[in-house]
Amino acid sequence: MRRAAKGEPQRSVRRNGVRADGREAASLVAQIEGPRDGAAPLVRDSVIVGDSIAAMARLPAASVDLVFADPPYNLQLGGELKRPDESLVDAVDDAWDQFESFAAYDAFTRAWLLAARRLLKPGGTLFVIGSYHNIFRVGTALQDLGFWILNDIVWRKANPMPNFRGRRFTNAHETLIWAARDPSAKYTFNYEALKAGNEDVQVRSDWLFPLCTGAERLKDAAGRKLHPTQKPEALLARVMLAATRPGDVVLDPFLGSGTTAAVAKRLRRSFVGIEREAAYAEAARARIAAVEPLPEDALVAPPSAREAPRVAFSALVERGFVTPGAELTDAKGRFRAVVRADGTIALTDAADRSVGSIHRMGALAQGAEACNGWTFWHVEEAGRLHPIDMLRARLRSEMGIAAE
Repeated sequence: MRRAAKGEPQRSVRRNGVRADGREAASLVAQIEGPRDGAAPLVRDSVIVGDSIAAMARLPAASVDLVFADPPYNLQLGGELKRPDESLVDAVDDAWDQFESFAAYDAFTRAWLLAARRLLKPGGTLFVIGSYHNIFRVGTALQDLGFWILNDIVWRKANPMPNFRGRRFTNAHETLIWAARDPSAKYTFNYEALKAGNEDVQVRSDWLFPLCTGAERLKDAAGRKLHPTQKPEALLARVMLAATRPGDVVLDPFLGSGTTAAVAKRLRRSFVGIEREAAYAEAARARIAAVEPLPEDALVAPPSAREAPRVAFSALVERGFVTPGAELTDAKGRFRAVVRADGTIALTDAADRSVGSIHRMGALAQGAEACNGWTFWHVEEAGRLHPIDMLRARLRSEMGIAAE
């Protein structure tokens, strides 16, 4: 299908229940916002063929933990896109990405966001991905509807498509918005696990992944791309590993070729996918069926600092992980303290031999108002300095074994 050139009228199309001219938007929004009876039960690990907004309206409220949405971008391309050698670029020119006006697109966006928000559990979150064509409009709608934006994330493409016309910068990224249902939501964020997998460095909001190519790219019988905007599995894996736990329910209202569902199954999350195009849904089901879930042991995340059992420094002394009289130091050896039998420590270089907790003495040594003594103080083992937090982790591990 050829996209209409600039100035050329487009035929009226329908996308997920909203006519492109937006005339049905008001009634649709009222339907989503209003009460409903007889919601269908949520069937885990299912692909629903049909209109995404209507399908979401039939699902029970507060039933999913994460929504990942890759909605139409409304690319607004005018005419055919060609390379310098006059060959056609395989761009997105499908009817499902066409809207007659920005108002129509905004009505569509508001409708599916309202439907998604109703389905999210109180602690659930939403990721939506888009390009400069649509992501700013989506962000405005998110905030207008009461979502609380947590991050914007840049997916930097390692192998972006060149700008063939040579009139703009190469478009080498897409943007994800991560949002909670409301400002007070207690959402899932697997901070410690992400940091540990990133060589103990906080994971940043710029993610580098290549476009979906090679064996991962789904092809039709003629060898052509099955779906024009298939996302890489690595991108979806990071989203789920960051914001869900095994067994959580992930909803994708624009499932396409099934990447979200395939990754969810591999990571032992449940999924619900909605796709209006029967051919895409059929391909997605076949793709999902071929996925083998990872072993459970490969997916057990360490507890967050808030979830881990509380361990006092005195417990390390009582259990023999640190002996009374042992010397503690900071990472650079500037400050020193001696461990006392009751779990307090005494600064060895202070004139008054001040005594207190690992936190208070760490702050006093630095002249600071507060200090995390677990990471500030270190102990020497085998000629190397290690934070005493490492000893706490060992004790917690033993406590877990004992509990079993």
